[in-house]
Amino acid sequence: MNAFAFPADPKPLFAGWRVARLARVASTNDEARRSALAGDAGRLWVVAQEQTHGRGRKGRFWSSPPGNLYASALVVDPCAPALAPQIGFVAGVALAQAVEDLGGVGFGLKWPNDLMWRGAKIAGLLAEGVTTPDRRLACIVGVGVNCVSAPDGLDYPAASLADALAQPVSADALFIRLATRFHEALGLWARGAGFPAIRALWLANAAGLGGPIRVADPRGAREGAFEGLDEGGRLLLRTPAGVETIEAADLYLTPTAERIGAGGEESPRS
Repeated sequence: MNAFAFPADPKPLFAGWRVARLARVASTNDEARRSALAGDAGRLWVVAQEQTHGRGRKGRFWSSPPGNLYASALVVDPCAPALAPQIGFVAGVALAQAVEDLGGVGFGLKWPNDLMWRGAKIAGLLAEGVTTPDRRLACIVGVGVNCVSAPDGLDYPAASLADALAQPVSADALFIRLATRFHEALGLWARGAGFPAIRALWLANAAGLGGPIRVADPRGAREGAFEGLDEGGRLLLRTPAGVETIEAADLYLTPTAERIGAGGEESPRS
């Protein structure tokens, strides 16, 4: 199979899901998008051994060497369009549970799309949408996890899952757990009707909840306390002026907040 060619017949996975395994692609999200525009019915995972143009939020480059997990889920017509941003929280909950299944302790979800461990980034999520030719909503959720290696020279700390678990972790072992947990979380979400349950699970795994944070958006940078999430998943920032609701922004954990792990408890440090 050509390393850049999308498989004509993705292999069955479970419960109607299929998986297309690729060697080297520009981006698994782009491959999933192309599949959606070609009429794929969804319930498809695209998994690659390596990406040449992996990306995160706002088009930021995502280093994608072999050995780590690069996977994108395609779900067609999952909910009303206004609720589509919630699927990122569904994926975050699934990823946190998958890592816990492998023995992970002390991990936290950083709003809106990162998995952290002891102040270092382990994984990132990227949720995107596209309208299919028959005018249906297709949601694509990309997941990049540093399973065996983490990039150097970034403006933030990064670590690998192998470091955090103190044992080797294969991308495929993590993917099987992630795919299972994502299927379960989608069922719990119930096209948006179950978002309160997803929100509660996300907050139970939130990094820095209750601690000091800094946010930056077009209005500028400001600091306050991470109060939680509102009913739609927007960040609640408490400042001396009151509680501000933030739709989209970059969030930075302060050193104090980095020590606050899931459930608001301080995570262990060596």
